[in-house]
Amino acid sequence: MRMLIPLVLLVISFSTNAQSDLKAELTETIETFLYGASINDPQAHAEFWADGLTYTSSRGTRYGKDSLMQGLQDVEPYDPEQVNTWYGAENIEVKSLTDVVIVNFTLTSATDGTVTDRFYNTGVFVKRDGRWQALNWNATVAKD
Repeated sequence: MRMLIPLVLLVISFSTNAQSDLKAELTETIETFLYGASINDPQAHAEFWADGLTYTSSRGTRYGKDSLMQGLQDVEPYDPEQVNTWYGAENIEVKSLTDVVIVNFTLTSATDGTVTDRFYNTGVFVKRDGRWQALNWNATVAKD
């Protein structure tokens, strides 16, 4: 029994650290993408969205990565100094299912430093080629 308690504490500690590391990794993935989306960078979209993506928009439309990327063909990223609206993430929650992760967060849209819109987003992420990519995405307009 004396050996069991330290072992349980060690397992709990490892699990908590692993979950914390995973949340930090996915938070960085989302924040990097949102910066790229704010400056309209096609490469940020290409790296973030997985092949096979199903995207359900807040307007009720559904499409895949190919359709999403068509809207970004021949687009040059904006100069960050020219950007008026920046996207951010709040209340990030990560749920790990081994090699698949579910992320919930509140997407914010801020103009001149003032948040003007909020969306509840849920993404299902898979790790491919050493990076997390969104395989399924749902966006809903926040009513509060």
